[in-house]
Amino acid sequence: MENLTQKEKNYLLSTIRDVKDFPKPGIIFKDITTLLNNKDAFNFLMSHLAKVYKDKNIDFIAGIESRGFIFGAALAAKINIPFVPIRKPKKLPYITISQKYSLEYGFDEIEIHIDAFSGVKNAKVLLIDDLIATGGTAKAAVELINQTNAKCVEACFLINLKDFGGAEKVAEMTKIYSVLEV
Repeated sequence: MENLTQKEKNYLLSTIRDVKDFPKPGIIFKDITTLLNNKDAFNFLMSHLAKVYKDKNIDFIAGIESRGFIFGAALAAKINIPFVPIRKPKKLPYITISQKYSLEYGFDEIEIHIDAFSGVKNAKVLLIDDLIATGGTAKAAVELINQTNAKCVEACFLINLKDFGGAEKVAEMTKIYSVLEV
């Protein structure tokens, strides 16, 4: 795997805006819209990810709603493989399967089309999202992919918020790659 230099990581980090007290007091939100708005940074990131994944024999890329769609679809197009969305309930038009997961207070759920990986027996899937914190959504997504008779062979995140420990939890289920760790 081609790793980024610290200078390259700092470059990408410099294009991500911190928004204090969003969505609630005490939170520092990592706003990736500023990276997306920087064509050079976004292209650099996508080129890096294409180098990392182009020869890994991945059959599909699955992205978690909603920012995972941006990175996942762009990467899928760049390395010429199909993209599959993982969405919140009742957003997909066809028959779905779902996976519930715990939140700090309550539960949430994600869904995927039942035939998302059809046509490829034992499909190898790369899961992608912009950020991992506690890992609840990512763990549910890995479980959901694996329920479809596909295999989540790796999960990729632009940002790993290390203090929350989510990457370690997901690493118990599949290989992890985080471009940036903060």
